[in-house]
Amino acid sequence: MNNGTLYIIAAPSGAGKTSLVKQLVADLDNLTVSISHTTRQMRPGEMHGQDYYFVTVADFQAMLEKQAFLEHARVFDNFYGTAQQTVEENLKKGFDVILEIDWQGAQQIKKLLPDSLSIFILPPSTEILLQRLRNRGQDDEQVIARRMRDAVTEISHHDEFDYLVVNDVFDQALTELKSIIIANRLTKQRQQHNLRVLLTSLLS
Repeated sequence: MNNGTLYIIAAPSGAGKTSLVKQLVADLDNLTVSISHTTRQMRPGEMHGQDYYFVTVADFQAMLEKQAFLEHARVFDNFYGTAQQTVEENLKKGFDVILEIDWQGAQQIKKLLPDSLSIFILPPSTEILLQRLRNRGQDDEQVIARRMRDAVTEISHHDEFDYLVVNDVFDQALTELKSIIIANRLTKQRQQHNLRVLLTSLLS
């Protein structure tokens, strides 16, 4: 069985990454999202084990000591980490796996797993990014200002990624993300395995 591909998807807060990834997984087979561990508080509408594994700082530190994370980072005074075991199990089963992480995590993953593919999602403009953050209604103006400052840092690392997608029109951005994954599934290496019976028949 072919191992799946690990996809790293990063974006500044408010760029629409979560909505795009959710629809991407709904539309494509054999694609799953790795659920990260975080110490931040659960937001309205979120569910433990579905959006994140919400853990205490003490629990997170214990996992760090056991070297249970593929990557981890501190963002907005909270810790985030990707559990190594779950990711590896899904890849070995042939599933493509998406990691929704920031540029710091992307750097760590690329060093450990250089065959992973990374995608950075850009907002169409600073003004639209600011409006999206305000429309979420989750943060006060002080936090929004901080997220906007951090967005500049995030975007400055765009050149470390393999693909860039602009989320202006949602459906177009979604189509572009699908195109990346579908094209990778059609590479010679993966298709020679998937089509081995057909190839044998055609060459006999």
